[in-house]
Amino acid sequence: MRKGIWLLISLFLLSGCHSFGNQAKETRSSQVPKETTALSTSETKKAQAAAEKKKISQQAQKIVENMTLEEQVGQLFLARVPEKDQLTDLEKYHLGGYLLFGRDYDGKTLDQVRAMNAEFQAHSKTPLLIASDEEGGTVSRISAILPEPFPSPRAAYDAGGMEGVLTNVKHEAEVLKSVGIATGLFPVADVATDPAAFIYPRTLGLDAQGTADYVSQVVTVLKKEQLGSTLKHFPGYGNNADSHVAVVRDERSLQSLENNDFLPFAAGIKAGADSILVSHNIVTAIDPSMPASLSAPVHQMLREKLGFEGVIMTDDMDMAGLADFISQKEAGIKALQAGNDLILSSSYAQQIPYILEQEKAGNISKKTIAQACERVVLWKIKLGLITE
Repeated sequence: MRKGIWLLISLFLLSGCHSFGNQAKETRSSQVPKETTALSTSETKKAQAAAEKKKISQQAQKIVENMTLEEQVGQLFLARVPEKDQLTDLEKYHLGGYLLFGRDYDGKTLDQVRAMNAEFQAHSKTPLLIASDEEGGTVSRISAILPEPFPSPRAAYDAGGMEGVLTNVKHEAEVLKSVGIATGLFPVADVATDPAAFIYPRTLGLDAQGTADYVSQVVTVLKKEQLGSTLKHFPGYGNNADSHVAVVRDERSLQSLENNDFLPFAAGIKAGADSILVSHNIVTAIDPSMPASLSAPVHQMLREKLGFEGVIMTDDMDMAGLADFISQKEAGIKALQAGNDLILSSSYAQQIPYILEQEKAGNISKKTIAQACERVVLWKIKLGLITE
């Protein structure tokens, strides 16, 4: 009898301990901090992003390795569409992209522009980066054939605040992509405070922080819409004169540039900007002797100080700020030596053969050319132009 009672007591105690153990486990499980789960999710996303970045980088590298040197050099040119031999030049020079100007839209409908761009693509071995200057307002090439022109950023802001600006950016992206344009060469990241300044009407007209917020949000929308973004005009125009018509010297201090003009570029880079366009202004605090577009120190500033990894491109080589400084033939090689990946040019027929000559002479390395080409090809992959 006693043995039976003790057996029942033992079974009861064991059952209680087991139950208590389960309760303890449940309690410990419920006490796992939510932060740990959030951190785990964040780390997973970072790992996935890193893996995707590595994958497309390897894809770009492989594509470039399979190109001839002539093809690699051609990819470094965003050329103004020539008036003749448009299709022939795509094949002859292996051009990386075509930049549409007003004359390319004259007398055309949107359907005809779409068909024109499709024909350009059909004659390009490597998918073409088709671009058009579409800041809005006074700088919008396609607006001439639209029912309603794209408003300037300032006009959109005055009409609907930042929400109005971003709605307009989304609309622009939809229109441009619908006709085969992959990038609109915006947003303008310049900070100008003087309404009389050359660049002021093309800016948002806000201070450095306001411009930085604007640039960050525009880049985010463009990224979502898969339309290329281009921050311009590094290191920042400020209230300086127009380098379309003359060589411009910017005498501001480096501290002034860092505390003011660099802020929108830094914000755009953080938001994931695809490319940055460098001005032809001589910025004396960084390089007193060379236009920014041909200055190695300016490009080092972008890569090393601001940490930019994307495509760096020159402003239009035909502008007097550069054309009055150096010959077109030499300008192409100088731009690559300075650190550009993409050259905006009408003189590619002179510049490409000269770059190839300079490579043979040992004045630019195959490695430098290949690295620039990889950045251009990587951009095309991100934009969905290259899908294999």
